[in-house]
Amino acid sequence: MPKKRGALAPVPLVSAAARALAVLESLSRKRSVGLEELSRELGLAKPTVYRFLQTLQELGYARRDERDRWAMTLKTFNVGSRALDHIDLYSAARPIAEDLAEELGETVHMGVLEGDSAVYVLKIESKYTIRMFSRVGRRIPLYCTAIGKILLAYSSPDGRRAAMEGVRLVAFTPNTITTRSALEAELKRIRTQGYGRDAEEHEEGIRCLGAPIFDHDGAVAAALSVSWPLFRFEGGKEAEKAAAVAAAADKVSVLLGYES
Repeated sequence: MPKKRGALAPVPLVSAAARALAVLESLSRKRSVGLEELSRELGLAKPTVYRFLQTLQELGYARRDERDRWAMTLKTFNVGSRALDHIDLYSAARPIAEDLAEELGETVHMGVLEGDSAVYVLKIESKYTIRMFSRVGRRIPLYCTAIGKILLAYSSPDGRRAAMEGVRLVAFTPNTITTRSALEAELKRIRTQGYGRDAEEHEEGIRCLGAPIFDHDGAVAAALSVSWPLFRFEGGKEAEKAAAVAAAADKVSVLLGYES
């Protein structure tokens, strides 16, 4: 089988670098920690952990207090926050969306919230000749699309109210949600299951599944979705397909600095 385009051979880890980062990540999860506790957590000998801590202290990434406990310094935050200046949502998402489109064989969209609508900011075409009519820049309703419902579900209550204020729940198809109570129930389901669906609610004959993308602050930054014509959608595999979409969205979230 030919190697997948762009695939690289695994790079062997540098043991010292891997262990130093493990120490740093462990420090990031605690206000402060003692050497013995840190050694036990990492499964490393105390002298080894101590050498890494001393190195991190010398470089300005860790400090030791008067109780002989260790903590992370703000230098790590300063370095990490500068990385945010170089991360673009589109650039981070595109290769992952391309892989998802290849995996599922269908059209992938990414959308962001803009006022009382969602806007497509990325589209990867299906490999099939029968494709969706959509384009980057197109505005879509929030209450009857997978992307829109995801953006609503993971917005703050005030954000949801602001986005939906004055919006009429117009029926695009017989399946469109047209009452506020039904919409709230649907958004609750999305937050519980972790994915959204459009069951021919915006366009007849089109099914969509979507998942949230979170930024480094834990706020929903965008939503990723995959769309199927009804005749290619296997209803019995919805959970499996949704898991693939959610996994791709999680990868983008990680690139944006999100930690679950």
